Amino acid sequence: MLIIRKIIKNDLQKLKEIIDSNELFPSDLLDEMSSDFFTNELSLDVWLTAEHLDNPIAVLYFAPERMTVGTYNLYLIAIQKELQGKGFGKEIMTFVEQYLKELNGRILIVETSGLPEFELTRKFYDKCNYERSAVIKEFYQEGEDKVIFWKKL
Repeated sequence: MLIIRKIIKNDLQKLKEIIDSNELFPSDLLDEMSSDFFTNELSLDVWLTAEHLDNPIAVLYFAPERMTVGTYNLYLIAIQKELQGKGFGKEIMTFVEQYLKELNGRILIVETSGLPEFELTRKFYDKCNYERSAVIKEFYQEGEDKVIFWKKL
């Protein structure tokens, strides 16, 4: 069973290790990305970790989309590489969806890379019943598309 809670600053090193285990996202951006969450009491950013056996095994970050009503974007989800495929990701996504429903969230958007090394990520969102809504060509850099997934909560 997972315990899902807000992150604390002492979690950051372990969360960077989780991100690094996936080799798909630069963990050195974590400090800057999470700084508003730690310093701004009015921040709408949500940073969570999932613990299994008292050890953080995942990190996730989502926030409301500006100029929308009830639309959120999941910017980051990473699960310790060796624990993937065991149902933790699905459990975490279900938690996020329920959490957002309680905030009157209507829609959750998830964006990921179209590169081949992100194929398992895209399949994960397919399995979680997200609809592939759009592809923005060469969004991240030349030759790297953005794939956008959508789900009504």
